[in-house]
Amino acid sequence: MAKKTAAPIETDRLEGFAHPRQTSELIGHEAQLAIAARGIRGGRPPQAWLITGPPGIGKATLAYRIARYLLAYGAKDTGPEDLSVPANHPAAMQLAAGAHPGLLALKRGENPDTGRLMTVLSVHEIRKLANFFGMTSGAGGWRVAIVDTADEMNDNAANALLKLLEEPPSRAMLLLLSNQPGRLLPTIRSRCQRLPLRPLADDAVERALAKLLPEENAAQRAELARLAGGSIGAALALATDEGAELATEADRLIDRASAPDLIALLALGEKLFRMKDGVERFGGFLRENLSARIRARAHQGAPNLLRWTEALTRLDHLFARSEGLHLEPKQTLLTTARDLKRTAARGSVP
Repeated sequence: MAKKTAAPIETDRLEGFAHPRQTSELIGHEAQLAIAARGIRGGRPPQAWLITGPPGIGKATLAYRIARYLLAYGAKDTGPEDLSVPANHPAAMQLAAGAHPGLLALKRGENPDTGRLMTVLSVHEIRKLANFFGMTSGAGGWRVAIVDTADEMNDNAANALLKLLEEPPSRAMLLLLSNQPGRLLPTIRSRCQRLPLRPLADDAVERALAKLLPEENAAQRAELARLAGGSIGAALALATDEGAELATEADRLIDRASAPDLIALLALGEKLFRMKDGVERFGGFLRENLSARIRARAHQGAPNLLRWTEALTRLDHLFARSEGLHLEPKQTLLTTARDLKRTAARGSVP
């Protein structure tokens, strides 16, 4: 009897919801979609797009929409102006099933030894691009690769990607997704055309949640949208009991930056230790919460925000190191609290 192959683990999929490759509707980002459509349907798309923005706002959905159109119609104007592809089109059906030979998606996977999500996108994964782009084109004549997310590459992976960008293959598209483009090599950024996505308006998030969370009432959806900072993905994560609890703890840590509750932080550390990917999830909520506060204060013209942007950078590095080395969550939280306290002593919490 043949050995049964386990289904691949989709670490970039929110449990209970469709994967971005199976999502045809793009919420918002009309201007960015129009830019992509003009380039593709005009027959002269760039060799690579760098799609940037906070997690959960639609970067992957836009990337798969671009890929779906290229694999169905090529860089021609024979398809719809909004880059949509009918669900029953062969290319769309293959892509939704994760079986289109013209598409390669690279992302972090789970470490088979630890069961934890790997901390970097390795050079081994990026080297797959050379073989993939070297293959004969499929029926549509195009090959598309999605790197999700590019700022998780280690140095060797980044250099391997740069070499590919310096010698781009023909009839090939590279779509790099990035939550923090500042972490990428400047030479990589300069060789890509940017498609920056902005956080969605609360009413757009609410409309999406009405379809995705019909069991929630309007008031609950409005509250999720308010807390999500313009991210549908964050709103869906918040809708879980653990997500809402972690987001509340992140909010409390920033609110009490000048006088952190050390006992509560130790208890939270215990909780994160028992949760799968608890530190990563909490770190994500903490970073997004602080980012949203800084953006809001910047729009209001508030001065002296540099110290908080520097604290955000340190926080990002600390949690990345903690996840990579599997450090004790308690120590990570206490170090974070001390840094936020020092920053708050020099100015009010954003």
